[in-house]
Amino acid sequence: MPELYRKRGKTLKALIVDDEPIARSVLRDELEEVGSVEIIGEAEDGIIALDLIRTRQPDVVFLDLQMPTMGGFEVVRKLGDGPHLPSIVIVTAYDEYAIEAFKAGAIDYLLKPVGQERLAQAVDRVRRTISKKPEVAENLSRLQEIAEPQSERKTRKVVGRAGNEYFLLNVNEVFAFQAEGELVWIITANKKYLATQTLQKLQERLQSTTFRRIHRNALINMDHVRKMTHLSSQRWLVTLSNSLEFIVSKRQAKTIRQLLS
Repeated sequence: MPELYRKRGKTLKALIVDDEPIARSVLRDELEEVGSVEIIGEAEDGIIALDLIRTRQPDVVFLDLQMPTMGGFEVVRKLGDGPHLPSIVIVTAYDEYAIEAFKAGAIDYLLKPVGQERLAQAVDRVRRTISKKPEVAENLSRLQEIAEPQSERKTRKVVGRAGNEYFLLNVNEVFAFQAEGELVWIITANKKYLATQTLQKLQERLQSTTFRRIHRNALINMDHVRKMTHLSSQRWLVTLSNSLEFIVSKRQAKTIRQLLS
């Protein structure tokens, strides 16, 4: 292999997921040629893959999309169950799926049969991204959105940080987003997470959902509103179902009036 593609750096822990033994063997051999990649396991279906992701915590998963029992997209949908979020490289024979997944948030995609030079480029892309945990999490949240069945594609994901861990949250479990200076908090029923995006960015992303801006510092989920109290001609108090209260700003009072009408 040309020296250009034998880049060294942090050793990446990789998991290969494919139902075809020959495909796994070929990819393993090619990754060993790339260098600085440790294969920490192989999985023949999505169930085994999820278990290995949770127990061995790979940096990158080379994921086949078409598999029996549990396919690649279903694996992606279930990754939010745990705090470890690996980078995903899609490996498939069908470029329409790969391109859609790549545009959504996969770090890269590889078409079968995988060429060694193209594989080395994908590994290099993973290596450049691996230390950017918020970016990895955001990519995975977008990938989860297209992994939903077509009838459920309106589901949105947001990334929440708790300590050094990143969680993928369904927006329907979010009660509100609240800004405090440069920080934005994601408020759920019993826990708060730090958001990885600004309140304005979140509002733009959620404009077709049940979230409404009620203050320059607050974006609330109307599905979780329990009570709205009229304080004055231009003042409202909104109480959520977890008893959290928000004052609606004068500027946003029309939003509440529109909802009531």
